Amino acid sequence: MRSFRTDAIRNVVLLGHSGDGKTTLSEMFLRRSGAISRLGRVEDGTTASDHEPEEHRRGGSVNLSVLPMAWRDHKINLLDPPGYLDFLGETIAAVRVADGALIIADASTGPKVGTDMAWKRAEQAGLATIIAVNKMDRENADFVAALEGIRTRYGTRCVATHIPIGAEKTFAGVVDILTGRAFLSDGRMGGPPDELAEQIAALRNQLIEAIAETDDQLATKFLEGEDLTADELRTAFVAAVHRRMLFPVIAASGTWGHGIEAVLDVFVDVMPSPVDVEPRFVPSSDGGSMEISSAAEGPLAAFVFKTTADPFVGKLSFFRVYSGTIVNNSHVWNSAHAQSERIAQAVTVSGKHTENVDTVPAGDIAAVAKLAFTATGDTLTTREAGIVLPKAVLPEAIYSVSVEPKTKADTDKLGAALTRLVDEDPSLQMHREGETHQVILAGLGDSHIDVAVQRLHRKFGVDVEAGTPKVPYRESIRTGATAEYRHRKQTGGHGQYAHVVIELEPLHRGSGFEFGQRVVGGAVPKNFIPAVEKGVREALPMGALAHFPIVDLKATLVDGSFHAVDSSEMAFKIAASMALRKGIQEANPVILEPVMTLHVICPDEFTGDVIGHLNSRRARVHGMSEEEGITTIEAEAPMSEVLRYSTDLRSMTQGRGSYEMVFAHYAEVPAHLTQHIMEESNKLRAEV
Repeated sequence: MRSFRTDAIRNVVLLGHSGDGKTTLSEMFLRRSGAISRLGRVEDGTTASDHEPEEHRRGGSVNLSVLPMAWRDHKINLLDPPGYLDFLGETIAAVRVADGALIIADASTGPKVGTDMAWKRAEQAGLATIIAVNKMDRENADFVAALEGIRTRYGTRCVATHIPIGAEKTFAGVVDILTGRAFLSDGRMGGPPDELAEQIAALRNQLIEAIAETDDQLATKFLEGEDLTADELRTAFVAAVHRRMLFPVIAASGTWGHGIEAVLDVFVDVMPSPVDVEPRFVPSSDGGSMEISSAAEGPLAAFVFKTTADPFVGKLSFFRVYSGTIVNNSHVWNSAHAQSERIAQAVTVSGKHTENVDTVPAGDIAAVAKLAFTATGDTLTTREAGIVLPKAVLPEAIYSVSVEPKTKADTDKLGAALTRLVDEDPSLQMHREGETHQVILAGLGDSHIDVAVQRLHRKFGVDVEAGTPKVPYRESIRTGATAEYRHRKQTGGHGQYAHVVIELEPLHRGSGFEFGQRVVGGAVPKNFIPAVEKGVREALPMGALAHFPIVDLKATLVDGSFHAVDSSEMAFKIAASMALRKGIQEANPVILEPVMTLHVICPDEFTGDVIGHLNSRRARVHGMSEEEGITTIEAEAPMSEVLRYSTDLRSMTQGRGSYEMVFAHYAEVPAHLTQHIMEESNKLRAEV
């Protein structure tokens, strides 16, 4: 694809509820613009967006696709992220590099939960937004009802600009309300049907009034009854869309292709180019700030928003240039890692197809293979400029699984494969749990993790079993106790002898472990006291009830005895560990469980269900607050009860609830659950 000027580029993110036809619509955009010669089908797995095996298996998008196309001497970079919440990280990346948004609404149902979330995300990012009422060819399609639903939920600034000709089986195209042009089937142009004349006139007056209200001079002329020229209306309309004062609503059918040319025209005529977006201010190398504007001759500033592991070309880094120009066979500076990177060959990517490009100017999106140090979120610049663009804020991972390699070969490759997987998808997190010795992979939901496990197999040749993570229980004591242990062992030479008396006492939760000594008269020589402490510490990881680590206690050496010949550090270490185990049994031992703080956000109508569910999970609700129809709930719950809370919350709230969870403290396990935990722990130990 040839190079385009910055002001002729449009970066548009496609947002909406999962299943509302985003991928089908984007496929039709590619076909009508000439970017592809043959239409693919979601059902067949042949679309440009859904080209990976995971997407074929699931029948929907799981990856962000960048789909470049040319229309009327402009380049449109359409960013098509998944609509499903489990892949929110891909949506955030797409919004981060877009200048405008196209939100899809279903013509038969109107806005849904995913539509609401798309609207909020575009609003938070300040993106110019248009709304396409898609599937006008489907049964029960009703543009007027869908428009009313849109205006009710998102405000009266959502205005119809292109209305449908017919509906369902009679849907034959759309009419531009301002110009009166009709976009008919197969891209033909014509005049509007006579039967729509009255409706078009009414909506045109409504649209002109809405445009006039966004400009003081036009408002004055409109109120005084003067006619507004086409140029005045067009200029004011574009400015209003850029400032999010108006939101065009357009009818379309991704399946039949009706209205597609109208939407492409709106991209070109109405959506902002990178030049139209307000300049960004970022920290400079001298500690101040500098302005980044979309100028090809400015200092280089490119943001890497996505990384993939391609089995043929290796690591592929997608970037958007915010300032300056990326040139082949040049070197750039990665300001995040303070490393130089070589740009060998930049490419544009459309699904699984790539095309070489010579330069990538400000505002454009492209990719480059085999960067050595660069990861998602990094900035490519020059050493002199030292620009660091802000990273996208990703949601916290809330759904965790343990991953166990299936074979010895998988064990050897697992660490490197997981590292590369997290580099490719930063919304995944990976760590090794020290207490349970499990490798934990965390993501945004069960589907997110399922796709990650499939990628481990397909891209990195690693097979794993994903299971529920073990809860890192601990043990402690409720009361004090005194334990005495005498270690004697006679061998052929020197024997072993050590005698210790240790006092145990509980500490406040979270205190950990303390060791002290009150030995008098040299009952235990000073040179053996460190061995006593070491023996006690080495016994802490194996509790008396269920073999969980022992915490929150103080052990004090108070007495003992030794033998001048047979005593040794090893003997005192053994005696100390045995004394601790004996004393724990007499000190009213208890199992502790981790308790998490939950910050739950949900629409008001689901508050009762959410609180009821939390109460059933042994949670303690500490407070609630309400604002604009949204309830925020603060609660604490045992980790064992909320390991799969993300799935439960989405089910209760129709996917509209969200939450954050952090560790709070350890608390005693209720007596009626202790026996079950002990049995499970002993069973697992027996299987090892």
